[in-house]
Amino acid sequence: MLQHITIPRGPIELAADLYLPDDVGDEPVRAVVLSTPGSSVKEQIGANYASRLAARGIAALVFDPAHQGRSGGEPRDLEDPYRRGEDISYAIDALSTVHPVDPERIGVLGICAGGGYAVHTARTDHRIRAVGTVVPGDIGTSFRSFPPDGPVAALDALADQRLDEVRAGALSRSPWLPDTPEEATDAGIDDVDTLQAITYYRTGRGGSEHSTNRRLSRGDPLLLGYDAYHLVDPLMTQPLQVVLAGRAGSTGSYESGMRLWGLAPRPVDLMVVEGAGHYEMYDVPEYVDAAVARLVEFYRDHL
Repeated sequence: MLQHITIPRGPIELAADLYLPDDVGDEPVRAVVLSTPGSSVKEQIGANYASRLAARGIAALVFDPAHQGRSGGEPRDLEDPYRRGEDISYAIDALSTVHPVDPERIGVLGICAGGGYAVHTARTDHRIRAVGTVVPGDIGTSFRSFPPDGPVAALDALADQRLDEVRAGALSRSPWLPDTPEEATDAGIDDVDTLQAITYYRTGRGGSEHSTNRRLSRGDPLLLGYDAYHLVDPLMTQPLQVVLAGRAGSTGSYESGMRLWGLAPRPVDLMVVEGAGHYEMYDVPEYVDAAVARLVEFYRDHL
């Protein structure tokens, strides 16, 4: 059962989809808020997991982040990791008032960069009772590894770019990925994970008209300075489930997930989906079904 709802977030609203079990009645139910990958909108990876959770009796809420998709917020295309975390807390506000969700049994499920956002939020929002992650990434660590001359040089360049933007009165945006597989070929990209990301996000397989594939450049300094797992060890007391892709690849999510596993005070279950790559955990039924089956057990035990 799918309901389209809006989530109040200060002066703006977040566009959200609530998946409820088909047999939902008046008995209180467990619920999970989904935190999706960077650049992703709710109809993509989040919907794949939310619909499966609901089919197994767990209500699931997935939303477009502020400044992205069909949610409000200006400027558009901003990927602010701190606001992404606040979005999760606003989603919990809204979900806590939905009948028949039990506000004492709300968890979170974070996927890719959304896994880092979910963990960062759970440290200090203890309304979150259980934390599930699938191929979790710390987007700060990832961004600091990208610039060829290092993150400090990148920050210097971004500072100059922002001055230029102010003078010109126009904001700069960068693509998350090449816009088409053909662009990737022309650029000589041959990394398996990058190609799978393009195949998912930039073709009919997983592409969405509501996902622009653009990132506002002035958000990049925030990403470069972000640590999703800062203070996890003393503050995140909730039980943790980590699901990893067995083929580690180049995304860093395997290493990130293992780092998280080692930091968390209450690690409960670590699952490695053999044969799967990072982006195959987004929509390949064999892999997604396996992850959801394990997550359902986790949430039933800890919500």
